[in-house]
Amino acid sequence: MFIVAGASAHSAFKKTQLLSRLASISSVQSIDSQWVYLFDQALNEGQQQSALQLLNDGSSFELRQAASDEVQILVTPRVGTISPWSSKATDIFQNCNTPVHRLERGILYTLKGVKGISNEVKLALHDRMTETVFAQIDDAKALFTETEPKPLNSIDILGQGKQALVQANSEFGFALSDEEIDYLTDAFTKLGRNPHDIELMMFAQANSEHCRHKIFNAEWTIDGEKQPLSLFQMIKNTYKESPADVLSAYKDNASVIVGYDTMRFYPKADENGHYVYKYKSQAAHILMKVETHNHPTAISPFAGAATGSGGEIRDEGATGRGGKPKAGLTGFTVSNLNIPGFEQPWEDQYGKPSRMASPLQIMIDGPLGGAAFNNEFGRPNLNGYFRTFEQKVNGDVKGFHKPIMIAGGYGNIRPDHVEKDAIQPGDLLIVLGGPAMLIGLGGGAASSVDSGTMGENLDFASVQRENPEMERRCQEVIDTCWRMEDANPIVSVHDVGAGGISNAMPELVNDHELGAVLNLRKIPSLEPGMSPMEIWSNEAQERYVLAIHPKSLPLFESICKRERCPFAVLGEATEARHLTVEDPLFENNAVDMPMQVLLGGTPRMQRAYDSTERQGNAFDVTKIDLKDAIFRVLKNPTVASKSFLITIGDRSITGMVARDQMVGRWQVPVADAAVTTTSLQGFTGEAMAMGERPPVALLNPAASARLAVAEAISNIACANIEQLGDIKLSANWMAAAGQKGEDQALFEAVKTIGMEICPALDIAIPVGKDSLSMRTTWNDEGEDKSVTSPMSLVITAFAPVNDVRKTLTPELKAIEGSVLVRIDLSKGQFRLGASILTQVYKAIGTTAPDVDSFEDLKDFFALIQDWNNRGLIQAYHDIGDGGLLATVAEMIFASRLGVVLQPQSIASLFAEEIGAILQIKTEDWQSLQAEIAQSSLKDAISLIGQVNHSDQLKVNDLTLDRAELQQAWTEVSHQIQRLRDNNETADQEFSLITDQNHQGLIAQATFDLNEEIEAPYINLRRPNMAILREQGVNGHVEMAAAFDKVGFNTIDIHMSDLLAGRISLDEFEGLVACGGFSYGDVLGAGGGWAKSVLFNSKLRDQFEKFFHRDETFSLGICNGCQMLSQLAPLIPGAEDWPRFHRNTSEVFEARSVNVRVEKSVSVLLEDMQGSILPIAVAHGEGRVVATDAKLSALNAGNQVILRYVDSQGNPTQQYPLNPNGSPEAITGVTSKDGRATIMMPHPERNFRALQHSWKPEDWQEDGAWLRMFRNARKFLG
Repeated sequence: MFIVAGASAHSAFKKTQLLSRLASISSVQSIDSQWVYLFDQALNEGQQQSALQLLNDGSSFELRQAASDEVQILVTPRVGTISPWSSKATDIFQNCNTPVHRLERGILYTLKGVKGISNEVKLALHDRMTETVFAQIDDAKALFTETEPKPLNSIDILGQGKQALVQANSEFGFALSDEEIDYLTDAFTKLGRNPHDIELMMFAQANSEHCRHKIFNAEWTIDGEKQPLSLFQMIKNTYKESPADVLSAYKDNASVIVGYDTMRFYPKADENGHYVYKYKSQAAHILMKVETHNHPTAISPFAGAATGSGGEIRDEGATGRGGKPKAGLTGFTVSNLNIPGFEQPWEDQYGKPSRMASPLQIMIDGPLGGAAFNNEFGRPNLNGYFRTFEQKVNGDVKGFHKPIMIAGGYGNIRPDHVEKDAIQPGDLLIVLGGPAMLIGLGGGAASSVDSGTMGENLDFASVQRENPEMERRCQEVIDTCWRMEDANPIVSVHDVGAGGISNAMPELVNDHELGAVLNLRKIPSLEPGMSPMEIWSNEAQERYVLAIHPKSLPLFESICKRERCPFAVLGEATEARHLTVEDPLFENNAVDMPMQVLLGGTPRMQRAYDSTERQGNAFDVTKIDLKDAIFRVLKNPTVASKSFLITIGDRSITGMVARDQMVGRWQVPVADAAVTTTSLQGFTGEAMAMGERPPVALLNPAASARLAVAEAISNIACANIEQLGDIKLSANWMAAAGQKGEDQALFEAVKTIGMEICPALDIAIPVGKDSLSMRTTWNDEGEDKSVTSPMSLVITAFAPVNDVRKTLTPELKAIEGSVLVRIDLSKGQFRLGASILTQVYKAIGTTAPDVDSFEDLKDFFALIQDWNNRGLIQAYHDIGDGGLLATVAEMIFASRLGVVLQPQSIASLFAEEIGAILQIKTEDWQSLQAEIAQSSLKDAISLIGQVNHSDQLKVNDLTLDRAELQQAWTEVSHQIQRLRDNNETADQEFSLITDQNHQGLIAQATFDLNEEIEAPYINLRRPNMAILREQGVNGHVEMAAAFDKVGFNTIDIHMSDLLAGRISLDEFEGLVACGGFSYGDVLGAGGGWAKSVLFNSKLRDQFEKFFHRDETFSLGICNGCQMLSQLAPLIPGAEDWPRFHRNTSEVFEARSVNVRVEKSVSVLLEDMQGSILPIAVAHGEGRVVATDAKLSALNAGNQVILRYVDSQGNPTQQYPLNPNGSPEAITGVTSKDGRATIMMPHPERNFRALQHSWKPEDWQEDGAWLRMFRNARKFLG
């Protein structure tokens, strides 16, 4: 083992955070940390020098030695695994002509004040799921220990009978039912042989509740009477009754619904083999999918949420013959947070199992994981929810110790690729993506049982690890295939999820009634010691299985080679419906099973219950103090600001985001729905919104389900949708099946959804998922404890959108005398049962809200669409958690205006009945009176208040300042940010709520946004523009679209194209290095990409030659900015350029911010100086680092092009107005001659007006930043 010492692993504030945590559990007085890089081979002198350049940017560090009063431990990735960091770092070394076999990275901790390191301290310093602790550095050799391959095991049922299988079931965690054990014993007895562990694990995963939905397909008996339909049949009834515009349902990895015809923009190979971007007229149908990843998120929140998002993204990509993921969502439901120092009056400390993360830890790490995967893959995360609930109800603790982690989204697919082609015998069966690793073993089974019924080691073994950059590479392969249109080589594709290849490959061929002969040792693997069962059934992520015709292999191989995406041909499909997995190493067949035994013939599950009545508890509103209630409700996490969840997720990537969560010039997270454009041209689009009301299920499960549907509809109603039937739903069901009353709750909820409300609304549910083991059990010092989740239905609504520009938001408009109108579908019933109000007083109430009239709900949706199309609605916000009070407060927060409410009862203020608040001009309200009088909703519509400029809320006898209310509403987010991020930046953001000088985003252009300065040149020629990317880059398509719009011939160039000599920069006049996560930001953002140029003489010479040609220009954006900054030695006049390091907040920052265009020599910013413009930022390492001398030189040479500014236009260090802490607020520079320009913000995501999260009303066509691209075209002439 060879060791290279690195720099400090933690910033000063992170060390302070760690020390504070350790001091609370031990006598630790100080802590130091250092990166340590470990190689499994000796390095020669040349390799050592390369390693220092790649790992430490050329610096040499001494390994920290412990003093006599200090102790040390080394934390590394878990022994037996290979970390994502290692995979990508190895790639970088390989592409920099310094190949190494393997390297890993660890953190060396040095602690003072303790003689030894307790288990409690170790737990605070590492993640048991993903990391190992070593007492000595030398012990880390274990990371590189390669054991001999383990053989398969045979289970002796022929000799020992059923009992052998019972014992194996417990030992391996198969989670087989008694009926399945009987079935397998009988099947293998008839086959006349003993089953192998690999076959049993495969069967367990393929037939787990997680994969086969046995409860939803069960036969039900209620009160002694057999039911005619299963749960799944009732859900399918929605499609049977409303099949219109559903193109694929219940049979693929995602559902497909009809989208709009559009001009899709993508690169396609021309006659020279160059990938030229062009618009192509075609329908862009809509993929829709929502998954859960509850069990893994409970065990390891970051990895669990990350791989949950990654799995759902793969589902979309693996639909039909290849889809394109587009926009995502994440949601979380957990028990009470109990934030230290911020405990709330409704929270109690009930405890939790040691193997599971606390709700607070889940909400610190889980959102980071979900966001990180979406960010790195390149999918905007635009929607979601967050709920906490934990309460003792009738003697039982109800809550979400096993959390709900929702990952979902939508994408697009070509019409001719919606259906999979038929696989033929002889077709090649391929695994695409990363290697097999010993992670996630038995995940499907583990997710199918109550938390606590499996051993802790099995719980940990069942969780996966993430590598989104690899998944991006796979998606680029799939994208290249579907872009070939009729020539798409993919016949059929499946994602690899629960059960790994052992589940995915049989599914792939079984869909076509075929079998397969496969070679186990062809599966790419990084861990040679794995047994056949472990190779076959592990859930290593970022993999797909697919079929291609043999003649397509050379083409497919060339595509994978270009994208540097691993793949392997495992075997071929066979006409015989038999699965054979050969193992040439041990010269046997590891799997030798008829497909019928594996996937058919298992006994159908039987479910039965006797009906019981549900009871709540009394809630006396007469004892409630209104002001106390308001502040309690606003501080409840379900109601409170979700900012901490949102700003860590990229919401502008793709350039097709028309409505993200952040609303108004103050960027407040209150949007009701997410909206994207169909393409990079036009105004049609897609929308999604969510609805869920789990606490209501404790009183009335059917009402809870109806409310979830209605809430999703009232949310998505803000988008411009032609008719209610255009909406399609995903239904995700969670329940503690088998627990008292919970089967009944599930059945009643499914029945009302499938047989009543959805058919009445003409809405289909073509996709969904269930997770029916929502109970946690443990023993706490001799006391048996349990937490059972209420039946939970999470609905996600999807719909095509007519015109994205007509999307309504909760931002009040400053219109004198405008009024607030309530539409209340309960028509004044105002039932408080299971509301946030009852929860914050530790009650549940007795009567819950409900959807009393399906016709009223239909009329409500139609009315909103009609009034929106007529321009009558100035602002819109649905009424949800927290009731009218929370809805109006959020509208005030988004606008910093004031509202005077008419006198309201406690019930009318806090009831969570379905409805909405609308801002309408006074004259329009008056003109609507006759129309309302004739409406079926006349008893539901009422005037409830007026809008003014007071920045206050007046309700009954209270006058409350907006700032005070908003601080209460934001406090949960602020507290979590303080624990997770830099507490100083968290405090700075919180302080802006009360800052009267903070006017939010502003727009002051010194030029005409719509002036087409490129017009004189656009018909003369189309200069070649290199749209440059490296593996992991994800912002290239919108970049190409921006340059294409102003007259460039945009060509997709992968770094592998340049390395292979397929194309040369000599052919181009412009070059842009695009944004994303090259190599997953391993070895520093942009560092691996830059060093692949600097360490390769051929590439180095080619880039240097390009930069020195006087007629060229170059641009680096975000990751491309970080990369080009490190190529400064090759760029004339770039010697003073800064580098870009970790944001001061130490988290990824996705914001809309103001920048001022400085007077500079940049050819791209000509005539823009003095403009103050909003722009999207999305980065984790954007902080400028340069010496004072270099900053002075940049300023003196007019090389600073952009600075972050406040709402008065002044350069600022205030977070998050300056999102990364850059000195002098600098966020972009240019070369001395102005031909090379780099910046961290994303102008390519704001070249259309509708792409701005906030913009002035008069910006209708072109965005603030199209002028920059126009200047580029003008420069070339």
